[in-house]
Amino acid sequence: MRIASVFAVGGLVLAAAACGEAPEDDNNAGGGENKYSACMVTDVGGIDDKSFNTSAWKGLEAAKAENGDIDIKYVASKAEADYEPNLTQYVNQDCDFILAVGGLMGDATSKIAKANPDQQFAIVDAKVPEANVYPMQFDTAQAGFLAGYLAAGMTKSGKVGTYGGMKIPPVTIFMDGYADGVAHYNKTKGKNVQVLGWDKATQNGSFTNDFVKQDEGKKVSDALVAQGADIVMPVAGGAGLGTTGAAKASGGKYNTIWVDVDGCESTPDCAAIITTVVKNIPDAVKEAVLKAAAGEKLEATPGFLGTLANNGVSLAPYHEFDSKVPAELKAEVDKLKADIAAGTIKVESPAQPK
Repeated sequence: MRIASVFAVGGLVLAAAACGEAPEDDNNAGGGENKYSACMVTDVGGIDDKSFNTSAWKGLEAAKAENGDIDIKYVASKAEADYEPNLTQYVNQDCDFILAVGGLMGDATSKIAKANPDQQFAIVDAKVPEANVYPMQFDTAQAGFLAGYLAAGMTKSGKVGTYGGMKIPPVTIFMDGYADGVAHYNKTKGKNVQVLGWDKATQNGSFTNDFVKQDEGKKVSDALVAQGADIVMPVAGGAGLGTTGAAKASGGKYNTIWVDVDGCESTPDCAAIITTVVKNIPDAVKEAVLKAAAGEKLEATPGFLGTLANNGVSLAPYHEFDSKVPAELKAEVDKLKADIAAGTIKVESPAQPK
């Protein structure tokens, strides 16, 4: 059922193309006067990024399914220059709740929210100063740590890789956690698994500088594989599909770890995806919209922070790799999860939400 629902989101690209490009023409179809309108602006990754935009829309759909008095719509931004006009158009349409998706939208959201202090905004993967913007952030370093430990335990070459879409906190936080998980494995096991594509100490590494172009993702991961990586974690939205597709075509030469939304539910490349560092955006968005529609004030401080303890972040099932992950390694990952959730193991990253 979950697989169908995620791919249904992808189908919306065609069905809702007009409303995606022209929010001023996208009024509440069939909605009554008393409908609560929740309007979403994607970042440049678009609605079908198989990642955080897809996840946020799924959350709006879930809110509407639970409360029939909620109307939802979205506009897909084609370029960063679209962020401010898209947000402004929804203000002008008197949307009750305006959701900005992605850390790249922080500045635009802050500016428009400051100019419209009575308007309720929310943002995924960022926190801005304005009190009328409800932040939904995720400590993905925690789940990334589990993925790094798992990758270190699964690699046959002794080298694992990661790369990002852009060098921004919502991206590098995954990479920091991943690197620390590998380091923890090395310390615990007396091994020397190398991380290619990211140096946590210098905060430098490999990036596509794009969240859309799959050929750029493939190009970066090809370089990591050429250096010996047999497991690669792209943190690059849709661009990462270039990596998962190539890994699937490699016939097992190398495999991947996906991020944001379970790759086995959102991509056709499950055969090459060991697991996913999940960011539970759908539930966070759903809860925020339902509360706001019920008249509850959304407090910007503290906002929402997803952790392993509250299931805001997690490691997805191993799916087709379930029989390939040793039972002992599974148990170690489960123990690490419990220890991080309990606070006995601290995972730290300069990119963690403050």
